[in-house]
Amino acid sequence: MKKWFENFHENWRHLNRKLKIGVVLTVVMLLIALISQFWTPYSTTAMDSSRVMHSPGLLHWMGTDNFGRDVWSRVTAGSGMTYLVAGLTVLIGFVFGVVIGSLTGYFGGWLDEVIMRLNDMLLSFPSVLLALIFISFLGKGTLNIVLALGLLFIPSFARIVRSEMIRYKERDFVRSARILKISPLRIIVFHILPNARVSLLTTAAIGFNNAVLAEASMSYLGLGVQPPTPSLGRMLSESQSYLFNAPWMAIGCGVWIILIILGFSLISDGLKEEGGDEQ
Repeated sequence: MKKWFENFHENWRHLNRKLKIGVVLTVVMLLIALISQFWTPYSTTAMDSSRVMHSPGLLHWMGTDNFGRDVWSRVTAGSGMTYLVAGLTVLIGFVFGVVIGSLTGYFGGWLDEVIMRLNDMLLSFPSVLLALIFISFLGKGTLNIVLALGLLFIPSFARIVRSEMIRYKERDFVRSARILKISPLRIIVFHILPNARVSLLTTAAIGFNNAVLAEASMSYLGLGVQPPTPSLGRMLSESQSYLFNAPWMAIGCGVWIILIILGFSLISDGLKEEGGDEQ
């Protein structure tokens, strides 16, 4: 255990500042979101007419909303749903994108041409617009928004992985592996993908930010997470009618979304710098 901590400290010390700040901010936000799934200062659904639209104070750090519900409790609990939806969305896009990108990039041929043209077609449309089309067929709900957004994230991951396959497949270490009769699957998994980890992690961080914004947009329109489950996007939608009477309702949600995105943006920028240093 002591050796593990020493290695961690040594690796952490050599990371750039952006990556460090991004990791710390994201870990703190994730911990708050995780704790809020089991405990919040106040109920996220219970209404209290005696404390409607109270301004921020010692009892209610972010004030209360138009139903007397604690904004801090709802924002932190809603962020947990945002992390869950965005994480599952990126996971779907990552897994299928890696498989498709690896096969098309490594083997090439007519399959590569067909799939990449489909990729280009999907990427040419705004993701939110396509998500709306999918939701119109699948219906409202958390699971459907995850499936719709996950499918839309596949092309971006597939294109990145394909470019990495093309970049590395003719390198000397890959040619040596072919001479040794190592299977293509093993070459892809153990020889090429580890070298593409920086690009994949950077794309995942950017994709997570896009997923957060997409989920918030869908919930804002009432197509994503459904009541009574708290959702940052839906809370923003509900707060727009009270911008002058209770601005803290919108400010709390907006700041929380910004902090989530800021953490992963710093991680993405930091990974790019680390990748540049390696090259």
